[in-house]
Amino acid sequence: MRLDDIETPLEPTNLRFLRRLVTVLTIIMIVGVVTVVSLLVIRLNAAPAPLALPEQVTLPDGATVSAFTVGSDWFAVVTENDEILIFDQVTGTLRQTIVLD
Repeated sequence: MRLDDIETPLEPTNLRFLRRLVTVLTIIMIVGVVTVVSLLVIRLNAAPAPLALPEQVTLPDGATVSAFTVGSDWFAVVTENDEILIFDQVTGTLRQTIVLD
């Protein structure tokens, strides 16, 4: 008896379907992981959105905003000159200026 004469057993239909299903699901999972990782890299490398100050705020000449925070009835603007400007939230008038050393 030669090896060519031996028939290889046929694979059951449901086993063939299961193998194809696992292969397709593996490919879909790999594509999904690559998509999530690429979206994370794109979002984390994007420039941050510019600070949106209220319209009633008028900063001193030459002051550039580096941070902004809101309190209960006030908001504060931190400038690149190491100053904290505290404004009234209703009127927008300057309440206090704190110079950082």
